Amino acid sequence: MSDKPLTGRARADRQPHSLAAWRGLGGYTALTSALKRHSPEAIIAMIEAAGLRGRGGAGFPTASKWRFMRTGAEKAGPGARYLCVNGDETEPGSFKDRLLLEALPHQLIEGAMIAAYAMGATEVIILVRDEYRTGIASLSRAIAEAEAAGLLGRDILGSGFDLTMRVHASAGRYIVGEETALIAALEGERPVPRHRPPYPAVSGLWGRPTTVNNVETLSAVPSIIEHGAEWYQSLSRTEEGGTKLYGISGCVAKPQLIEAPMGTTARELLDLCGGIRNGRKLFAFQPGGGATAFLESADLDVPLDFAHTKKAGSSLGTGAMIVLDDHACPVASIGRHLRFYARESCGLCTPCRDGLPWVAKLLDALEAGKGTQADIDVLHQHVALSGPSGRSYCDLNTGALTPLKSGLERFGDIFTAHLAGHCPVGRA
Repeated sequence: MSDKPLTGRARADRQPHSLAAWRGLGGYTALTSALKRHSPEAIIAMIEAAGLRGRGGAGFPTASKWRFMRTGAEKAGPGARYLCVNGDETEPGSFKDRLLLEALPHQLIEGAMIAAYAMGATEVIILVRDEYRTGIASLSRAIAEAEAAGLLGRDILGSGFDLTMRVHASAGRYIVGEETALIAALEGERPVPRHRPPYPAVSGLWGRPTTVNNVETLSAVPSIIEHGAEWYQSLSRTEEGGTKLYGISGCVAKPQLIEAPMGTTARELLDLCGGIRNGRKLFAFQPGGGATAFLESADLDVPLDFAHTKKAGSSLGTGAMIVLDDHACPVASIGRHLRFYARESCGLCTPCRDGLPWVAKLLDALEAGKGTQADIDVLHQHVALSGPSGRSYCDLNTGALTPLKSGLERFGDIFTAHLAGHCPVGRA
C-alpha cells in the first residue's frame, strides 16, 4: 500500500472487498478523519499541496476545480449540488478505471464522499458505461453496504454532513468524456457538449452547481487525507504528485496496467511489459491514448507526467501508452483511430461531423494503395484548418486529428510511400 495507493489493497483475483474487509484494511479511516478533524477548506488545501491533477486526460489541478465548485455553490444559494464521477472510459487504449470500479469500489466511494464534503456537494452520481457491468455491480453492492452501515445518507458519522450516491449506467459514447456532454447524458438528453459560460461549477446538472471528476482522481483522495500531502507528493518523481495508472498496450510482450510513480519513463514501462513483442524494435508510441501525438525512441526517457510529456510534443492524457513496433504501419494505426473518432462524433459541428469521416476515408484509401498525392494534400489541409483548438465546438475534433498531425510530421515519407500501391512497413 505504501507506494501503490491506488491498487495496493486490491485482491489478486480482482474481486471486490466486502465493507468489513475493506474497513479491516483501513478503509473509511480517511473519511472519518476528514469529517471529524478537517474543514472543507483544509481538505482542499491538502489536495492542492499533494499536487493531485485530474486523471481523466486534461490534468487540471483538482483543488482548483473543487474551489470553483464552492464558489459556484455560494452564488447559487440553497439547493442540490452535484459531484458527477466519469466512469465511461472510452479513450482508445485506456482500461485503468475498469480495475478501480471492479476491484476497489469502496475506495472510489470514500474518495467521492471526501470530495463531496470538501466542495459542498449533496449528491454523487457515478456514470459508468453499460459495458462495465461487473464494475456497475461491484459499485452498486458497495454503495448499498455503505448505506446500511450509516456511511451514506443523513448525518454521516454524526458530522451533520448529508450525502446520497447512486450509479448511472450509461449507453456510453466517447463524447461523454466531455463534462458538459456527460451532464447532458445524465439529464436524459442527447450527449452533446454545451456552450460555456456558464460553467458547470455555476450551472451544471439540472442548472445546479456541478463538478465532474474522473474515477482515478477520486480514488487517490483517501490516501492523501490519511497519509498527508507530503507523503503523496514524495511518491512522485516530479512536481506532479502521487502515482499514476499507466495502461500499456499494442506491440508489447505483456500488455498490462501498472501503477508507478508519476514521472516514470516509457523505457521503464516497456521493460516491465517484457519489451517489444517477438523481439522486434520500437517504432513509435502514443503516451496518453489514441488522441495523443506520437513519440519515438529518442523520447523513451521523458518523464511521463503532464508537463514533461507536453514539452516533448505530446500529452499524458489518460496514461494509456499505445506501442507500435517496426512492423506496424502508422498509416493503418492512425486510420483505425480516425474511424473510431468519426463514429463517436456527436454530429453537432461540421469539422467533426463531416471532416472526420472524410479523413478516415482518405486514410483507408492510402492504406489500400489507392491514394493520391492530392489525398495527402487534403489531409494536411484538414490538420491546418480544422485541427487547432477552437475550430470546432469541443476538442474531440482536435484530439482526433492530433495523431494525424503528428504522423504527417514524423512519418511523412511513409505516407508518401503508400502512393506506390503498397505499405512499406506492414499492417499493425
